[in-house]
Amino acid sequence: MYLLIPAAGIGKRMGSNRNKLLLTVRSQPIIAWTLKAAEAASKISWIGIISQPTDWSDFKRILADLKLTKPVELIQGGSTRQESVYNGLQALPADAKQVLIHDGARCLVTPDLFNSCAQAICHCSGLIAAVPVKDTIKVVDDNGIIQSTPDRRQLWAAQTPQGFDVKLLKQCHAEGVRLGWEVTDDAALFERCGIEVQIVQGEETNLKVTTPQDLAIAEFILRSKGL
Repeated sequence: MYLLIPAAGIGKRMGSNRNKLLLTVRSQPIIAWTLKAAEAASKISWIGIISQPTDWSDFKRILADLKLTKPVELIQGGSTRQESVYNGLQALPADAKQVLIHDGARCLVTPDLFNSCAQAICHCSGLIAAVPVKDTIKVVDDNGIIQSTPDRRQLWAAQTPQGFDVKLLKQCHAEGVRLGWEVTDDAALFERCGIEVQIVQGEETNLKVTTPQDLAIAEFILRSKGL
């Protein structure tokens, strides 16, 4: 299975002016934890890191330290996540039929979740890892007034990995470019094109490291796992 890791963002909410995936947790860069999980996932055979060339020397240093056995390719990122993934799709090997896309900042992902998603995408067109929402969610207008309360039983919090048929995802991205769609994940492109996306049970600890508080939580979780 082919894996694309969008890793081109700057950690503004982290209070950093550099790529947040180069920040460390448990003395290792955030991206290193993501890559170690991908390396340990038996179903992953190829990894593409989508990032800005200014970060490539840092990523190459990290890769050299990790000594991964799987081929890793550095792919130039775009100005948005959507554009970066589009670039990543063009860089996939020609024989890629399915692809997993995983945010590099979700560094607590387990090899088991990678494997579960890799197996499931062989039997559907699109999927996302997700967990049921625990909190009651309120829909609020611009004035801070509650408009409605959705049924929590139908609400899931989206995570990554997300998996897709490569040919279909390329078509959806092309349609997004043509119509000027701006989306925050690739599943939204499938949804707009009327293609079903299935849910794979995610992991409660599979958080996205976005703020300094997230870094502290990630540190705690990794320590509790003995890592």
